[in-house]
Amino acid sequence: MRVERDSAYADELLHSTLLERLSQPDCNLTTEIVMGVLRWRPALDSAFTGLLSTPVAKLDLAVLTALRMGTYQMAFLDRVPRHAIVDESVELVKQARKRSAAGMVNAVLRKLPPGRAGLPLEDEDPVIACAHPAWLVARWIAQFGRETAVKICRFDQQTPATKLRCRDDAARRLLHTEGIECVPGALLSNALTVTAGDVTRSSLFGSGQIAIQDEGSQLVAALAGQGNHILDCCAAPGGKTAAMADSLPGARIVAVEIHPHRARLLRKMAPQANIQVITADALQLPFGAEFDCVLADVPCSGSGTLARNPEIKWRLTPADLIDLQSRQIAILKAAMKHVAPGGRLVYSTCSLEPEENEQVVEACLQANPDFTMVPMAEELAKLRDAGTLVSMNLNGLISGSYFRTLPGVHPCDGFFAAVMARR
Repeated sequence: MRVERDSAYADELLHSTLLERLSQPDCNLTTEIVMGVLRWRPALDSAFTGLLSTPVAKLDLAVLTALRMGTYQMAFLDRVPRHAIVDESVELVKQARKRSAAGMVNAVLRKLPPGRAGLPLEDEDPVIACAHPAWLVARWIAQFGRETAVKICRFDQQTPATKLRCRDDAARRLLHTEGIECVPGALLSNALTVTAGDVTRSSLFGSGQIAIQDEGSQLVAALAGQGNHILDCCAAPGGKTAAMADSLPGARIVAVEIHPHRARLLRKMAPQANIQVITADALQLPFGAEFDCVLADVPCSGSGTLARNPEIKWRLTPADLIDLQSRQIAILKAAMKHVAPGGRLVYSTCSLEPEENEQVVEACLQANPDFTMVPMAEELAKLRDAGTLVSMNLNGLISGSYFRTLPGVHPCDGFFAAVMARR
């Protein structure tokens, strides 16, 4: 309800105090239902639309949400009895004070065919047909080809693996004592993939000794984590900031966040002593050209993270990309002012869209001839030679002059990065 009504993010709510009173199995079931409904929303609506006398758009949100939850459980979960799904869905409607709709919900769910028979999955590729906005898929097909677009869509519909970053070797050695089993990551020497255990309930996670962080995000931090005086322009929630601070304990890092509540979250997520958190607008920072490395990890559409944030695909519109681009260009141009002569600037997003990636970099380079692109092959080779990057297929991580990962093609979310140097 809060995701739909308040534009909240499901992942944040599912890791909040809202679930503290639940047992671990109930937490898992809650996560499965919430994320499943968000991933398959249009397919679920199609399953029961023909059984309604009222258009879906006119249903009360509580009633619609209960129908979606019930339909998802019937189609995708085989350990919950059908009668229990119907009864609980009706009870949810009653608790929401929509008792007049209880009979309709009961009748609709009882009429649904078993399993996925009621879902419109007969298309050539059901994941494309039923799980993503058509305009977004069309863009990916045009940009990456149909085969890659299908891989991206399929990745988005699966529960992504939990990836960890350990602050030190001591934390890595203690993981198994808290019931957390891992295997090495695919890209980075310091990354781990969780195979068993609940990371969020471990003392190591609570104390900040381990962090949940996608390998693509960790790799962007490794690209930026070079220098003695580093500026992180849009730092919250702090994953990349903390990673840089751990890898460079002697460096001074200034982490900027415009919103006070997110700045407080940043301090919690990145508590290292060599990080200075500042609540300020990245467009108007009180600094000169004094940093040997600047990271501009800008706000973006997040289209590379739909496996973790499926609600994004139902909120995003083509017009949003143009609005985001103007903000991103402004932030990158402002970040350029703070790079010392001979210093480096890393621009990054978790978007797959060229408006937020290549077009932003090219516009800013054209406006500021003091900067030049640094060949990405050289940057990745340095990380490999240092033992940070373990992937041998460097070319697979490069798109032209840029770093890029694609969900379903690479073992991580979709990230983009460019490295620039000031003459």
